[in-house]
Amino acid sequence: MLTSLALIFLIGLSMATVCQKLKLPRIIGMLATGIILGPYVLDLLDPSILSISSELRQMALIIILLKAGLSLDLSDLKKVGRPAVMMSFVPASFEILAFFLFAPVLLGVTRTEAAVMGAVLAAVSPAVVVPRMVHLIEHRYGTSKSIPQLILAGASCDDIFVIVLFSTFAGIAQGGSAQIMDFINIPVSIISGIALGAAAGFALSYFFETAFAHKNCVRNSMKVIIVLGVSFLLMAAETWLKGIVSVSGLLAVVSMACAIKIKSIAFVSRRLSEKFGKLWLAAEVILFVMVGAAVDIRYTVDAGAAAIIMILTALVFRAFGVFLCLLKTQLNLKERIFCIIAYLPKATVQAAIGSVPLAMGLPCGRMVLSVAVLGILITAPLGALGMDCTYKKLLTKKDESRPE
Repeated sequence: MLTSLALIFLIGLSMATVCQKLKLPRIIGMLATGIILGPYVLDLLDPSILSISSELRQMALIIILLKAGLSLDLSDLKKVGRPAVMMSFVPASFEILAFFLFAPVLLGVTRTEAAVMGAVLAAVSPAVVVPRMVHLIEHRYGTSKSIPQLILAGASCDDIFVIVLFSTFAGIAQGGSAQIMDFINIPVSIISGIALGAAAGFALSYFFETAFAHKNCVRNSMKVIIVLGVSFLLMAAETWLKGIVSVSGLLAVVSMACAIKIKSIAFVSRRLSEKFGKLWLAAEVILFVMVGAAVDIRYTVDAGAAAIIMILTALVFRAFGVFLCLLKTQLNLKERIFCIIAYLPKATVQAAIGSVPLAMGLPCGRMVLSVAVLGILITAPLGALGMDCTYKKLLTKKDESRPE
């Protein structure tokens, strides 16, 4: 395992640096590293590290979500309102609709199988989007209209909506039927996740303040460890409470970080944010290399040109969905185009559930996995490159010297 970790860090960082020199997003180098080192190309990664790949990816995602929550200004988020709610389900719904309409013609699958495929492909990747939105918030690009906050909030809920639909459609494809509770669980999962995270955040803030008042100050490094530990418990609670109440672990983590920022002294949350920013330097490499390692490149050959046309058609539908969400907002055309670009990348969810239909024995399983792999390879670099190259041109930097 140590050799595998050495390869992940050293080659991953080297490839990321090469991409950076070529004016390409660092993520492309990391994904390429994972694909090359992974079990489907050179097979240089230890099976023991591949067996905990999903847990490693989850830990890395928790770190950037904590960083995001500690960077979020809730007063800005309140300004967003309706568009943030719509962004959490409308673009994904439009993309699933595109697969439902066109996949049977282009890929020769049934309508139900097309819905399963659409659900796998419809989720935006928080691993690609969140770090870039945090960067925009820190550098104040688009923050005067709360654009990064809008995208960050929408992307966090988007995954919950899509995964619930995927479970429902997969059950129907296996001969089951849709249950009304599956759809009721979507808002329940969001609300309970936010409530649980907020309670944990307020409790941690009280603990830190009480320790400080009694002159038993908890060091920032220790706070980071405690916050991480509680975050892992929140993620685990999603599994523990399954069958009792639906809870979104990822939203709980973001909510906890926001609560800590609200209740803590400003410099404390700022220092915690800086600490998690440093942790992200290592977590980012692990996350994207392991996502790359989960990509079975062999299936791209099976997908063919029809799958590429299907993916691009679905992205057009998604773009229309984003545009619809932003009607009657203050955003100008350039800012709306940036939001469309930010909602393109797919990676983490597709790597996690792309192989599930195949494992379930669905006839469409191999095709779903092929399209999922192709979707990652097309949209992750496209979205990352699009955001990195356009944010300075499409978004306005907030002038700190100018009063609100």
